[in-house]
Amino acid sequence: MTAARQQATVPELAAFVQREFQRLADSGKASRMQAYMKTEMPFYGINQPERIRVSHRFKDAFPPANAAEWRVAIRTLWRLPHREEKYAALDYAAMFPEFLQPAGMGFFGQLAREGAWWDLVDFVTTRLVSPTLLRHRDVVRPVIDRWIGDDSLWVRRAALLSQLKHKERTDERQLFEHTLLCCGETDFFIRKAIGWALRDYSSTAPQAVLTFLEQHGAGLSRLSHREAGRRLVKQGLL
Repeated sequence: MTAARQQATVPELAAFVQREFQRLADSGKASRMQAYMKTEMPFYGINQPERIRVSHRFKDAFPPANAAEWRVAIRTLWRLPHREEKYAALDYAAMFPEFLQPAGMGFFGQLAREGAWWDLVDFVTTRLVSPTLLRHRDVVRPVIDRWIGDDSLWVRRAALLSQLKHKERTDERQLFEHTLLCCGETDFFIRKAIGWALRDYSSTAPQAVLTFLEQHGAGLSRLSHREAGRRLVKQGLL
């Protein structure tokens, strides 16, 4: 694809998204969504199913020719002012998994850092970071090891949640080590992430998580411990 076509395509994609979202906008829903997310960022007031239908349309109409164009398109949508436009940027990113490569980890980390709230960060983590780590663990593992010590709590949250749904392919050592590195933090979103990550792994390795909680549970916050043990309690193991 020529540079000229790239320059024409990305603005057309942004214009398409804005036009469709403006058509679907609902000011009443927008104010409620903004209040729920506790943000000053404006919303159009579009429900997720409606947004996803638009996303599938722009996936077919504006496919990227290469990873560079894919990133330009994501960044262009990400910089638009409404929350749903950021969701659209992440929808676009996840719809082309062939570009989820180790070289993109720095980009994903920056999206988490800039997103700086759970809805955006968790999308980046579960739809971009997690599959990249799963497919390229040897290369990406050191990146996640660096992220767990990052100054941004959102990047640390991404590191903690980076193995969600990896099941039997979970790097147990890394999961437990990262939990211990962060267990003394007081931030709600870190404590919640610890519990979520351990709970997710408990569906695959309940005995391993039970043993971890028996050995280290006293060092976890009540929130982390409660969330981590939910499935174990249901199974009568805890």
